[in-house]
Amino acid sequence: MQMMFDFGAISDVAWIRKQLGSFFGRPARGSACSPIGQLVKSSISNRTLDEISFAAYLRLVKAYPEWPALAAASTGDVEDLISDVAFPDSKARHLGGALRIIGAGQPDFDLNFLGRLSIDEALAWLERLPGVGRKVSAATLNFSTLDMPAFVVDTHILRVLSRYGFVRNTADTLTAYDAVMAASPQWSAAELAELHILIKRLSQTICQHGRARCRDCPLLQRCKAGANSARKPVRASRRDMDRRQGPARQQPSG
Repeated sequence: MQMMFDFGAISDVAWIRKQLGSFFGRPARGSACSPIGQLVKSSISNRTLDEISFAAYLRLVKAYPEWPALAAASTGDVEDLISDVAFPDSKARHLGGALRIIGAGQPDFDLNFLGRLSIDEALAWLERLPGVGRKVSAATLNFSTLDMPAFVVDTHILRVLSRYGFVRNTADTLTAYDAVMAASPQWSAAELAELHILIKRLSQTICQHGRARCRDCPLLQRCKAGANSARKPVRASRRDMDRRQGPARQQPSG
């Protein structure tokens, strides 16, 4: 059995995907955006619930149905439209800057040329844009119609991989990305997207921030944090103690 302390083991990613797929069911992949649409959507989603960031994205494309118009919009107007996402001021500023750079080189805002580059070259091109780190660049390549194999690491994914022992607890997004990609060299974009969805679902339901329900986790068998949790004694509640001792003796009346 592959031990959990062998960081970034190749067998781990396949096992994690298999376990989570059996537990949650195989997720259906939604319809894909154009690369520029995915870039915009991912750029405003960081540290924000999916339903909130998606609603903000829909407001943006409704107000500015053409990308040149969004690129020309004032930072204040964009910030107002995405005001309920985390850090709307910096996201509005970075988004405007990124779109203006893209528009200068690709006036039609068509990023399909990225599909003719290697994964590393496409990531590097995107990460030269303001506010675009590895999470946004990988999402643009994988989740869009480009359908390129790049693993998307957000805070949910990083938490689970760290607790599991796949990466060290000091690992950052780039380290986790490199570890997963090295351990899944032949995986398709769809397989990497499925792994992302399944791990994120685990993080939102069982491996939550500040409250991990390790005993309910389908990864418990190999998880480093789960093994540590299993060694901790569980304090029994008064109700549990009463159950173990049997029914309370009835007091005589009168």
